[in-house]
Amino acid sequence: MLVNAVKDAYRGLLLWDRRRIGAASAAAAGSAVVIGLATVLIPNSLFARDVPPVWWDYPVWILTAVLLGMLIASYVRSPGSASEVGAGGQDSASEGRSSSPDVASERRSGVLGGVGGVLGWFAVGCPVCNKIALLALGYTGALTYFAPLQPILAAASVALLLAAVIIRLKGQYSCPIPSPERSVRS
Repeated sequence: MLVNAVKDAYRGLLLWDRRRIGAASAAAAGSAVVIGLATVLIPNSLFARDVPPVWWDYPVWILTAVLLGMLIASYVRSPGSASEVGAGGQDSASEGRSSSPDVASERRSGVLGGVGGVLGWFAVGCPVCNKIALLALGYTGALTYFAPLQPILAAASVALLLAAVIIRLKGQYSCPIPSPERSVRS
């Protein structure tokens, strides 16, 4: 079942046009800059980092940014797609269903993506610069207990973001928006 979902996600990715690819690139770059500056993976004078980054922070940071970019771009609609659905001959009863599997999977992918993005941020950040960990555990506790959890947070972040992207791309392939040619023929 997972193999079929990944195949459908790949097919959904192949349907992307220049607009979605551009949106994915811009969103990935924006995510990389925001996360990189705030966690001082990109050296800057706005933020400080007490504990230097470890080797795996950089690949997790880039992978998180790329997956966030893909997830954000999956929400970009093709030009004119909203009017095509209405012109495609669907009745208002079928358009107004809120309990459909597509709505549920869209909601699920949004939650997975949001949680994955936040976990990625915490995973690559400085363990003692994280105010939540610092307040809850103190300086020594953050180094002793939170820092060893960061690789687990990184793995969970990448897994959640990947699941969200697969859900979104699979939905784009298995339930594509009708093209103008199909809408006219219907």
